[in-house]
Amino acid sequence: MKYLHSMVRVSNLDDSLDFFVNKMGLVEHSRRDVEAGRFTLVFLHAPDDESAMLELTHNWDESNYSEGRNFGHLAYAVDDIYVYCQKLMDQGVVINRPPRDGRMAFIRSPDNISIELLQQGGALPIQEPWQSMENIGSW
Repeated sequence: MKYLHSMVRVSNLDDSLDFFVNKMGLVEHSRRDVEAGRFTLVFLHAPDDESAMLELTHNWDESNYSEGRNFGHLAYAVDDIYVYCQKLMDQGVVINRPPRDGRMAFIRSPDNISIELLQQGGALPIQEPWQSMENIGSW
């Protein structure tokens, strides 16, 4: 397993980039605008250290976050998302968003912190029972 990133939602991308890049000194690694979902993702890292990222998520139609909704999730890459999710389920962990696509799943910690699990490398071939599993709760 490898720690990947933490995600925070930002209400004003320009102000947030000014703070994290210009004031704190983080470096923009990549940016992705997703028209269909109406959001922008910007990944930042400390100078000379790309091993862990900060993901800024700007939802174009959202301007105010309350009650901690600005913190999104922790993310980890795993060697085999199906094996890893099954191991968690066997230990009583709820898979809130099953890896139907062979690439991504979400779980929650006992304190309700959302954790994204991502398949290392490319997505695995889609397979049952994962493909047919429904989401449980939110993530």
